[in-house]
Amino acid sequence: MIERYSRPEMAELWTEDARYRRWLDVEIAVCDVLAERGVIPADAAATIRDQAGFDAARIAEIEKEVRHDVIAFLTNVAEYVGPDSRWVHYGMTSSDVLDTALALQLRDAGRLVLEGIDRMAAALEARAIEHKHTACVGRTHGVHGEPTTFGLKLLVFALEMRRNRERFAAALDEAAVGKISGAVGTFAHLEPAVEEAVCARLGIGFEPVATQVVQRDRHAALVLALAQVASSLDKFAVEFRHLARTEVREVEEEFGRGQKGSSAMPHKRNPWRFENVSGLARVVRGYAVAALENEALWHERDMSNSSVERIVLPDAFLAVDFMLQRMAGLVEGLVVFADRMRRNLELTGGLVFSGTLLIELAGKGLTREDAYALVQGHAMAIWKEASEGRVDADAFRRRVESDPEITKVLSREEIGRVFRLEESLGQVDAIFERALGEEQS
Repeated sequence: MIERYSRPEMAELWTEDARYRRWLDVEIAVCDVLAERGVIPADAAATIRDQAGFDAARIAEIEKEVRHDVIAFLTNVAEYVGPDSRWVHYGMTSSDVLDTALALQLRDAGRLVLEGIDRMAAALEARAIEHKHTACVGRTHGVHGEPTTFGLKLLVFALEMRRNRERFAAALDEAAVGKISGAVGTFAHLEPAVEEAVCARLGIGFEPVATQVVQRDRHAALVLALAQVASSLDKFAVEFRHLARTEVREVEEEFGRGQKGSSAMPHKRNPWRFENVSGLARVVRGYAVAALENEALWHERDMSNSSVERIVLPDAFLAVDFMLQRMAGLVEGLVVFADRMRRNLELTGGLVFSGTLLIELAGKGLTREDAYALVQGHAMAIWKEASEGRVDADAFRRRVESDPEITKVLSREEIGRVFRLEESLGQVDAIFERALGEEQS
């Protein structure tokens, strides 16, 4: 991932030095466990632990000749350790190092993603509570439907982020596993107990049965979980982008002092950071396809997954980490125009209450078909007037009150209740209580 979309905290985890550091951590852990079990000399393990090191430039130099990155790494480590390096990589194959070290990277990168998800969920919950009773129009198919609140919109998003956390945490646990089972997973040279002890020492799980590699369905599920997080952020960003359109103008990205929105139009205040999140989500979803392709390897292993993972895993984590922090900041600083929300709610002269009127008429004995025809007739007349800008907030109510077919079954008080916003939004507190409980305080 390019630097523009990379946070230093996450980028550091995917550098060459970070990768080699974890390779070395795995090799040292194996040596320590083997020494404890009497397989290799204890003093040799101590020497390896104290003297082992690496130099990325030197590894690259060696790799040009041997054309094998793990061999180049081991050769360089031997230059630091000396004769006792014969015990480094003892009974192991390259993938024992690569996959176990990858599990360490995934675990550490996953912790940053979880922090970002938590920040995002907390921002959404806080703003949802703030705007619990900020009335706005609910839209279906992009068209005005019935009243809702901006807080409910945000609450829907907040609970989606909670589900994302559960999914991602489960996928992370499933993917952060190592293996020290040898060339085809048979433990031909080291016992399964060694693998279990090494992975426990490193703080990761282990693959109960492997080929030469940890099975790639685990990694695919993890990238899919990242893609789901990215898609949720895209969904939220699309909603805010729509609400920021000039004709709607219910929200706005925080616009900083000295910021400029367009090189040609000085008036512009564009939702460019929300658009940025949507764009990055497309990249991450593409990586999910590549991760799925990686599941099918020849027999006990081929290397077709390796080149893909060198790109997909770092980039997916970097992108989602960046998106989470950017989006959380945007939600925390989101400018909300509550008055504009109310004006938009009233834009169609009260048509948002047509469903409530239909129910009331049916409840008084009219067939649903007759009630629907009666309400729709008045609604379409108001719709035409609204499209011409000739209605106020009470236009539909006045038309209903002037219809004797309606007033003979509904009293003025009952009609008034139909058009009372508080009636439509009377369950908002109950919804918040069900979703958040005591967290609202």
